Amino acid sequence: MSVYRTERKLLYLLIVVMAGAEVQDKISQECKQFLYMGTMPRGLEEQPLKKICQYYSGKPRFFTLYDTFSHTPVYSAYTFKRSDGSKKVDVPWMYEPQLSLVSGSREMEQFPSVNIHKSFEDSQAVLDDYSDTVIFERGQLNPDEHQADPDDKAATYTLTNVVPRVREFNIGPWKIHEHTVRKRLNNYCRGTAYVVTGVTTSGQSIHRHNINRLGIPTYLWSAYCCVDFDHNAPYSERSKFPAFAAHGLNDRENNRVQEMTVQQLEDFLKRVTYVSSSFQIFYDNCVPPNTVNSPLHSA
Repeated sequence: MSVYRTERKLLYLLIVVMAGAEVQDKISQECKQFLYMGTMPRGLEEQPLKKICQYYSGKPRFFTLYDTFSHTPVYSAYTFKRSDGSKKVDVPWMYEPQLSLVSGSREMEQFPSVNIHKSFEDSQAVLDDYSDTVIFERGQLNPDEHQADPDDKAATYTLTNVVPRVREFNIGPWKIHEHTVRKRLNNYCRGTAYVVTGVTTSGQSIHRHNINRLGIPTYLWSAYCCVDFDHNAPYSERSKFPAFAAHGLNDRENNRVQEMTVQQLEDFLKRVTYVSSSFQIFYDNCVPPNTVNSPLHSA
C-alpha cells in the first residue's frame, strides 16, 4: 500500500508539471450553484484533479472532481431535486470532450458509433472499459433518481459521473441508501439540498489489454446538507438534519451502508483515503451562521 501511494504521488507530480496551470483552475461561477456556499470540499487541493462543470443541453447540471489517472471521478456534487425516483433509461452514455482537448466542447457528447476511442481514452473512461466487467456495473455518483427534470436526469449518464460498482452492492445496499435519502429529502428538506457523493480507492484496477484502466472504489460515501428543513419532522428524521452522511464497502459481502454524521464520515475518510487533515465536505460543517448556538448544533 505504501509503495502504491508513493508511486501515485510521484505520478501526480509528473502530471502537474505536464499540465501546468490547467489543473489549478478554480471552479467556474456557474457551477458553484451545486456546492453549499459555493465552496468545494476542502482538503484535496494538493492533488492534480480535473474540475468538470458537467454541461448538458446548454446548461450546467452538476460538478465533478475527476481523476484522469484512475479514469474515475473522486466525487460528484449536485443539488437534489424532488423526484419520484424514476430512471431515464433511454439515454446513451456520454463522455467529456473538454478532458481531452483544450479546444474541446464543454458539452458532454454521446460516444461515437465507430471506435475512435484512442483520441480521448488516455484522459477518461470509455465504453470498452466496462464491456467485460462481469462483477462490476456502471454506478452513478449523481444518480438520475435524485433528479426530476429529464435533462438533469440525462446528464447523469456520462462516464465521468460513473465508477465500477460491485453488482450486489449496487442493486442492494447502495440503491436502498439512494432511495432512503431521496424519500427523506423529498419529505423534510424545504430548501436546497446539496449532495456530495464520492469514493475511496485502494490501488486495484480494472484492466483492458493489460493496462490499468479503471480504479476500483473500495468505499462509496455520500453526504447531504439542507439547512432549511422541517423542524416538525419526527425526531428520527429531524436528527439527520441539516446534514448527514453514509459510507458502504463496494463488495459482495459485508457491504452494509452505515449512516453517520458528516464529521464521522470525514474522520473515516481521513483514515482510509488521500485527504489532508483539514478535509471538510461542507463549508463550516453546513451550520448556518445564525444557528450556531441552536440545540441541534451544540454538541
